[in-house]
Amino acid sequence: MSSSVPISPSQPLLHLWSAVELTQAFADGQLSPVEATQAVLAQIERCEPRLHALYALDAEAALAQARASEARWLRGQPLCPAGLDPRLSLDGVPLTLKENIATRGTPMPLGCAASELRPAEEDAPPAARLRETGAVLLAKTTMPDYGMLSSGLSSFHPLTRNPWDLSKNPGGSSAGAAAAAAAGYGPLHVGTDIGGSLRLPAGWCGIFSLKPSLGRIPIKPAYAGRVAGPMTRSVDDAARLMAHLSRPDWRDASSLPQQSIDWQDLKRDLRGLRLGLLLDAGWGTPASAEVSAVVQEAARRFEQAGARVEPLAPFCSRAMIDGLDKFWRMRSWLDFRALPPERQARVLPYIRAWVEGAADLAADELFQGYSQMQALREAAVAACQPFDYVLSPVSPEPAFAAEWASPLNDPARPFEHIAFTLAYNMSEQPAASINAGYSAQGLPIGLQIIGRRFDDLGVLQLCAEFERLRGPQRPWPVDLVVLGG
Repeated sequence: MSSSVPISPSQPLLHLWSAVELTQAFADGQLSPVEATQAVLAQIERCEPRLHALYALDAEAALAQARASEARWLRGQPLCPAGLDPRLSLDGVPLTLKENIATRGTPMPLGCAASELRPAEEDAPPAARLRETGAVLLAKTTMPDYGMLSSGLSSFHPLTRNPWDLSKNPGGSSAGAAAAAAAGYGPLHVGTDIGGSLRLPAGWCGIFSLKPSLGRIPIKPAYAGRVAGPMTRSVDDAARLMAHLSRPDWRDASSLPQQSIDWQDLKRDLRGLRLGLLLDAGWGTPASAEVSAVVQEAARRFEQAGARVEPLAPFCSRAMIDGLDKFWRMRSWLDFRALPPERQARVLPYIRAWVEGAADLAADELFQGYSQMQALREAAVAACQPFDYVLSPVSPEPAFAAEWASPLNDPARPFEHIAFTLAYNMSEQPAASINAGYSAQGLPIGLQIIGRRFDDLGVLQLCAEFERLRGPQRPWPVDLVVLGG
């Protein structure tokens, strides 16, 4: 194969090809993994000086992986783990991993200049599973300090921007992954989420992401609410990633047992499904009129396809959120307090201001705060139980200023924008973000689709049906601009 291999005239932008399209072209001998990787690296070279989505990019290593994959495809022996349908192969497909997903030999700064840069000793479970597929790891993606912001602002990385409008924020904490997906840095990206860190940047960057049920994708370290998940430009690609990421790994003691799930089965009859519609989270920043209108239009499309849509009343209280805030602050304060003063000074000032709020918390306040996590879990499960699925906004407003740490940019009110996403981390339910429309300024607006615990495939199926109901989207922002600039 050579660089003269013709590219389909219907999709001349090779760096925007899906994983499904790439592997089919590899199998047919119409395209080489080397060409696919070269096309993505060229797009990175064009955009990365302004986007700043990547960390630890290694073009030579990526090309070496692509050449090895090319040889396997030429032999008719692409990698695909035992037990998986060979059609699910990801051999030779370019991908990125969020910076906090350990890859052997690469330091993990966790987005923070206070971190000590030590090479990781082993691959975390998501990295290990994807290495086994023969996929081409291009780079890690950026995140804010300790993953504690819904922002591309970091004390370690350059400011990550939103490819739809460089003056806007991509969100976070999976900031670089969302920006990279939207800008055409290959089809497959993996991020993490503990309160909205997959879904918020996905919504603000117009891509698709699934926060799976807790334990569906093994991860290390594992703790309450934390999951890894796919970030892609299509539901089909995310489903293919799930087939690999959900394979077992004993290192995650909270991971679910191996299940036989047909991740390729993305068809769903919508007739008769009962869908809840949540437009008021009960706390936090209210959804703007523009966001509400886009979500309501999505609900109407489901109704037209035969689903029943009913309003869902708010189920979260301010006491739940304030309690959880206290617990999270204390956890981060203990980590911050353990740093020597010279390293404390390198932490982003917004984060320092937030964690210092826990310095004087009493033990009873901390315990009461921890107990609110269970209260939030029970409230979310009870509210969703009458419905097959729930629809809501992902975030209350479109993307905000690139330089801000959060939509309010106020460490005293850090969580107001995660009112629609946070509950489902605590309840361990699957929840996805899928683009549903655009603001008057052309910024994406995400729709969240939530399922009952363990119904990850059902959420993917509903999202795949919405892709069909939604119809064609606007072209991806491969040429970066500042709107109005």
